[in-house]
Amino acid sequence: MVFTFKGQLDAFSEKQFKTFVTNNLKNEFPFVIDLTKIDFLDSSGLGALVQTAKECKKLKLGFSVVGNSRVAQTIKLVRLGDFLNLKSSLEDALNYLKN
Repeated sequence: MVFTFKGQLDAFSEKQFKTFVTNNLKNEFPFVIDLTKIDFLDSSGLGALVQTAKECKKLKLGFSVVGNSRVAQTIKLVRLGDFLNLKSSLEDALNYLKN
């Protein structure tokens, strides 16, 4: 499954993001969080991604994150690339989940 988000992932949208992802964790399918259409990611958005990663690890559920250059740079800047299974393309993320 691929969840594509657009707009901003910040303090205002973080609760909606977490609710949506948490509701979909019940499906128990590996998934990709596609942030290539996100214009802005702040610390609240990063916190929501970290929370999602922790839940997935607890449930032993595969996930990956894909972002545009701005989002990827922000994630790498705080050294969360490996923790969030950040990939450079949707194809890479889907291939990662196959393994």
